[in-house]
Amino acid sequence: MHQKVIILDFGSQYTQLIARRIRELNVYCEIHPFNRIPKLDSTVKGVILSGSPYSVRDYNAPMLNLYEIKGKFPILGICYGAQLLSQTLGGEVLPSAIREYGRATLEVVDYSCPLFKEIAQKSQVWMSHGDTIARVPDNFKITASTVDVKVGAFQILGEQTYGIQFHPEVYHSVEGSKILKNFVVDICGCDQSWTPASFVDDTVLTLRSMLGNDRVVLGLSGGVDSSVAAMLLHRAIGKNLSCIFVDNGLLRKNEFSQVLESFQSLGLNVVGVDASQRFYQQLKGITDPEQKRKIIGRLFIEVFDEEAHKISDVKWLGQGTIYPDVIESVSVNGPSATIKSHHNVGGLPEKMNFKVVEPLRLLFKDEVRRVGRELGLPLSILNRHPFPGPGLGIRVLGEVSPDRVALLQEADHIYIQGLREAGLYDKIWQAGAILLPVQSVGVMGDERTYEYVVALRAVTSTDGMTADWYHFPYDFLARISNEIINRVKGINRVVYDISSKPPATIEWE
Repeated sequence: MHQKVIILDFGSQYTQLIARRIRELNVYCEIHPFNRIPKLDSTVKGVILSGSPYSVRDYNAPMLNLYEIKGKFPILGICYGAQLLSQTLGGEVLPSAIREYGRATLEVVDYSCPLFKEIAQKSQVWMSHGDTIARVPDNFKITASTVDVKVGAFQILGEQTYGIQFHPEVYHSVEGSKILKNFVVDICGCDQSWTPASFVDDTVLTLRSMLGNDRVVLGLSGGVDSSVAAMLLHRAIGKNLSCIFVDNGLLRKNEFSQVLESFQSLGLNVVGVDASQRFYQQLKGITDPEQKRKIIGRLFIEVFDEEAHKISDVKWLGQGTIYPDVIESVSVNGPSATIKSHHNVGGLPEKMNFKVVEPLRLLFKDEVRRVGRELGLPLSILNRHPFPGPGLGIRVLGEVSPDRVALLQEADHIYIQGLREAGLYDKIWQAGAILLPVQSVGVMGDERTYEYVVALRAVTSTDGMTADWYHFPYDFLARISNEIINRVKGINRVVYDISSKPPATIEWE
């Protein structure tokens, strides 16, 4: 078992970011709700208390029995976590005279504190709090301050217990990663051995022990998560893994054949199922986006279930569930992050009577890609943009028909190929074309046309939660617009979507 750091989540929007920053140091960590502390065994090297949208002064503020961990493990309280330490142990937290939000200059006042080893005396940090620690208990030592916040950081005398009023996990805190490293490596003593290679080795051994000679079925989408999950399972159990790739008629141009060929060349046992006509029949006449999503989701389960039960002796369903899915599906009893239930965490297994195996459930998306590289997956799969589960079904606005999907496939293909040829594809989080349910007047030669409009979408993002539209060079947009209009009969106008998220969403439907 790997050494680990436990992060107790009080609902901060930054909790996942704390975990990602620690994972980047090759140190394994887990996020748990503050009110569901896991068994703290010998593998636990330290505990981090996250921020929170609550005030420690609130009647219903999330609280913790600190004596379960205090003095037994190194502790780092971040923002709310620091205020909780101070308030619970005899200090005083009051509303700030001025709510401090944004960049601030932290000045280290005590370099004997190991948390600030090799940190500049004055360093930019990110503050986000409406309360301030007005008074610390007698056995607390103030280790850093800002102009407006006297207790910018503290240490409990004689203990490896620390509190900081700022957020080291956000990139605005210039030396934040170094502070986190000081805590998890120097103070907690973690050995930074949690690497993609070690994850692959450990996971393959675990899967072999768990699955034995049982057969596993997995639905491939061609996306990063299902592809890496398939490769891990394949390395563990070989031909006992059967992958099913369903063509719902809503994939990108040539995607069905290309994905099949890619995985077959990697030695995977893949069955391709062309169910496109079945999807088109059910979608005929449907224009409501939510209804389309439900039909596509229901049909996928039906087709996948039918194909899975054609394979004899299957006992397990493999899924590409990743760590954010798991975290967001566990309620923290009221904190800030909107809790949502993901299809990978529930729903499909109950209908199929299979046990579930999720080899990626401990990984963030960037870690999934690193593990994929370790497994030898081609970059064409690992660097693929996110693609919605309902596919082009929600990029053909209005009714979905084979003709309209074919139009969009051609326009989208020109757009995506253009991004690749211009060296822009890897700079963009997600891109795609959208076929609008409107037609416009145009002129081609001496003829008047009345054809469809296509919108191009391209955004930059780190996690898809927020996104900015990508600022293309004008000549690129001009070239792509000309190519689509000249080569795709049925489209005579191209527009570019310059909306950010929020207030818009990445997809139109």
